[in-house]
Amino acid sequence: MKQILILSGKGGTGKTTVAAGLAHLASGTASLVLADADVDASNLELVLHPQLEETTPFEGGVKAVIDPDLCTACGRCAEVCRFEAVLAGDEAYAVDPVACEGCAACYYQCPVEAIAMNPTQAGEWYRSRTPWGVLFHARLFPGEENSGKLVTTVKQNANLWAIREKADYMLVDGPPGIGCPVIAATAGTHLALLVTEPSMSGLHDLERILGTVAHFQVEAAVVVNKWDLKPSRAAEIEAFCRDRGVSLIGRIPYDDAVTRAMVSGEPVTAVTDGPVTAELWRIWRAVADILAD
Repeated sequence: MKQILILSGKGGTGKTTVAAGLAHLASGTASLVLADADVDASNLELVLHPQLEETTPFEGGVKAVIDPDLCTACGRCAEVCRFEAVLAGDEAYAVDPVACEGCAACYYQCPVEAIAMNPTQAGEWYRSRTPWGVLFHARLFPGEENSGKLVTTVKQNANLWAIREKADYMLVDGPPGIGCPVIAATAGTHLALLVTEPSMSGLHDLERILGTVAHFQVEAAVVVNKWDLKPSRAAEIEAFCRDRGVSLIGRIPYDDAVTRAMVSGEPVTAVTDGPVTAELWRIWRAVADILAD
């Protein structure tokens, strides 16, 4: 089973459009397990019609809780809290769970051991059934941290399912940028498919994400989305890939059909046989060839 991770140096390059299209096309020739590792803004599910089968809480950290029966209102916890999360009371102190960062300073300083550090639910992860394979996805609650840990949870469960079902590929729609969630998503990947665009920042963002996956010794291939909107910029990206020895395996043209497909909640490949679908077919064949070597 080979893992394919679709990444971009920033959001809005068409990463999820490519992921949904490849999922639709590849499912006709191979068995797939799908994963959406963009847990802060999961949207692959919007075009894959998932039927929810399982929901699992995700514990992302701990929060301080003061036992009012044990608290002597000495105020030591409020003194050491850097986040002003401790609320004073006449008979007992309390902790604001929104302001608490889980640093445990109050826990260690309480003279009567009235404070506990309790696990908190920071999100949920899901297993759903789609027409093109089982999808693992997640939602991190607003304001919560540990998105990298949730990404790892999603990928681990998708990987276990893929191994159990003897799937040919695990296709992962990765998070944007180059931060902790991207690093977590990169673990175990056989090929990183980097989606860029011919914009002012396209080449810069491509260079950043290419450096990230290269650091973890993951093979990369590049796709230029909407390349014909600025051919001169696209040519700069192609020259950059040649100089770095990176395969450029796709040049997806601009097409209003992509927007119409997204509005209707469908992969573009499911609603048109136009130039975008034809190019995604070429991209998928190139990906399969790379992974077959």
